[in-house]
Amino acid sequence: MKTALTIAGSDSSGGAGIQADIKTMSALGVYAMSVITALTAQNTTGVLGILEVNDEFVGKQLDAVCTDIYPDAVKIGMVSDGRIIDIISKKLLEYKISNIVVDPVMVSTSGVRLINEEAIEVLKKKLLTIATVVTPNIPEAEILADMEIKNKDDMIKAAKIISETYKCNVLLKGGHSVNDANDLLYMSGEGKWFMGKRVNNPNTHGTGCTLSSAIASGLAKGESLEEAVKHAKEYITNCLNAGLDLGKGSGPLCHNYMLIK
Repeated sequence: MKTALTIAGSDSSGGAGIQADIKTMSALGVYAMSVITALTAQNTTGVLGILEVNDEFVGKQLDAVCTDIYPDAVKIGMVSDGRIIDIISKKLLEYKISNIVVDPVMVSTSGVRLINEEAIEVLKKKLLTIATVVTPNIPEAEILADMEIKNKDDMIKAAKIISETYKCNVLLKGGHSVNDANDLLYMSGEGKWFMGKRVNNPNTHGTGCTLSSAIASGLAKGESLEEAVKHAKEYITNCLNAGLDLGKGSGPLCHNYMLIK
């Protein structure tokens, strides 16, 4: 059985972060493992608090996983501290991990800052440069490319800047009002659009986590990056189409699609 590792924060509501990643990887047929970088007190309406894990302990978690059940792919989500980012990059290089998907989580949907300025610089230098693919949304891409993104041409320009600056492939997600739900995969100097329709569903908590972990799952199973992105986008669209309301807030993203398909 193929294996995938998620390195991210824990979401107490179960809709995003480590919990969403494990659900997604399991649904897509790979064995999921986790390294927790932070505990969060959150639900679908906001983040109440964040407790970071000591960077040394993050390193020990990585040692424990990589020396026993070697990951075929890795998804990296919430990493809020530069020291944590540094130890993650060192361990990934030490264990020669490939198929690295970096979801540069910077601000929660409710507007809570999840990473400090210093850590953003370390993220750029240490993780983006070893990533197989980086999956920013529009606000994150604006930070990484240092430009405003208002249309599809801006998306192409920003993806090109990020790719050339950090020597990585880029999946720029267009769901933040720029277009319907069309994502741009920029690799080898060329862009490929993955078209989609915006799903009228309030259960969108954790969509970014789910997409990136679905891509990692595909890479773990030996799919090309283009195939992994295509299948991940199909998966999350079907999840949203099948979304269930579970609480009083917006509701977590439904991860039961594979069961009710």
